[in-house]
Amino acid sequence: MPDAVVIGAGPNGLVAANLLADAGWSVTVLEEQPEPGGAVRHDRGVHPDFVNDLFSSFYPLAAASPVLEQLRLHEHGLRWSHAPSVLAHPLTDGRCAVLDRRIDVTAASLDRFAAGDGAAWRRLHDVWEDVRPDILGALFTPFPPIRSGARLAYRLRTAGGLRLARSLVLPARRLGEEEFVGEGGRILLAGNALHADLAPEASGSGGFGWLMAMLGQTYGFPVPVGGSGELVRALVARLEARGATVQCGRKAEQIVVRGGRAVAVRTADAETVAASRAVLADVSVPVLYGDLVAPEHLPSQLMDDLRRFQWDFSTFKVDWALDGRVPWQAEEAAGAGTVHLADGVDELTRFAAQIAMGQVPDRPFSLFGQMTTSDATRSPSGTESAWAYTHVPQHIRGDAGDEKITGTWDSREQEVMADRVERQVERFAPGFRSTIRARRILAPPTLEALDRNLHGGAINGGTAAMHQQLVFRPAPGTGRAETPVTGLYLASAGAHPGGGVHGAPGANAARAALRRRAPAPLAAAQRVLAGRDRTGRKPQK
Repeated sequence: MPDAVVIGAGPNGLVAANLLADAGWSVTVLEEQPEPGGAVRHDRGVHPDFVNDLFSSFYPLAAASPVLEQLRLHEHGLRWSHAPSVLAHPLTDGRCAVLDRRIDVTAASLDRFAAGDGAAWRRLHDVWEDVRPDILGALFTPFPPIRSGARLAYRLRTAGGLRLARSLVLPARRLGEEEFVGEGGRILLAGNALHADLAPEASGSGGFGWLMAMLGQTYGFPVPVGGSGELVRALVARLEARGATVQCGRKAEQIVVRGGRAVAVRTADAETVAASRAVLADVSVPVLYGDLVAPEHLPSQLMDDLRRFQWDFSTFKVDWALDGRVPWQAEEAAGAGTVHLADGVDELTRFAAQIAMGQVPDRPFSLFGQMTTSDATRSPSGTESAWAYTHVPQHIRGDAGDEKITGTWDSREQEVMADRVERQVERFAPGFRSTIRARRILAPPTLEALDRNLHGGAINGGTAAMHQQLVFRPAPGTGRAETPVTGLYLASAGAHPGGGVHGAPGANAARAALRRRAPAPLAAAQRVLAGRDRTGRKPQK
């Protein structure tokens, strides 16, 4: 009988399993899909000569994560690669805002929109550098982040305090208007906010856009060499070296609760896998509460609160194998790993408003990934492995494009929407479609079939809006990994701090399990989490 059973071999589940194994626990990981990884996988399904990531691709939060840093995954073969530039946001008039790890390049790009905007960007970056350690500490530790929160409060007081706090809760549109004269800085903030489901007018979208932009400025948007799944391969190799097992093709159907405690996981093949100490669930919140755990084991207030749980936008993705590089009208976009495709903040607002009204957008804001530009191993020289994704409503009531997309996502609707995405690319890269050798469509039902956590194609584990963050994530008063069932811990993006590949929900769940049940292993785990060896010293790198 293992000490712990982890449901789900996504990055959060694997991080949790690694930390438990580091503490001396025996661990079994159960994964429904035929391979581990969750939303971090790649394949050659578009064309045999091209590596395409199935879901996520760029990992600024992984680069910034102290959780992943302490796992020392480079010792298990993980290598990172960067595109020449982090991100570009071209406009149809040929202008282009560029985010580059060299701040002089970013600033010069924004000065071309309006003199002085480069200096404004530097001021925002100076604030980031002052508060960065404690923002990241608060982001990657259990809520409430007492130590880092106290330090952050002190830094905020010395850095302009209430003024900075006000800026962080501003909508991206308003923050951009206050900080920049030209369009360049404004579209960098608003476009980055829409990596989540935060419209330019949403409260807090300015702070989220600023955070993503500053992560890119400091850490870049790196990719694993060879494909996104290399990150998972390193996590699994590290875990198995510590004696844990990862069992794929094992769907969890029920968490067995006895006397108010999680004691086992029952699988679809009618096997019961007992856990002597803990069950950690890297699953979506609605699946955990009321599906895996029967309602009679849960407080009625929690079940009532979860009826108000809000998913983030659905996602529609297209993968391509391109015979050549993308013919961008703005040449600055050629060297960027990520390219944002919307003709200004107003078009971003229009896009988000259409989704809010239940309409499939007619000019879909698209995040475009140039993977061979980011990692030369992804396709033959002179070609490009590429993708774009956009968002659509969870519940479709109409089609702003007047092509009768209803949300059935049959083959006709998938082809129509993929063509619409390609037309959006063509607005900024005339001739793009002539470079396509092959394409693959990943509609919302396809994404969910490949990873059950991606409900309706939602990729964030629930909305990133302020009403479902911190103490409100996933429901009011449930901001930590602990659940109402003793020995059961939420380890997915449904818990604080939410989506992105950084491992924090998994680490928080592991810490919670270790704190509760094992005084002796806890000391060892705390040393690992602090980056120390058995003697308490920092290991030499």
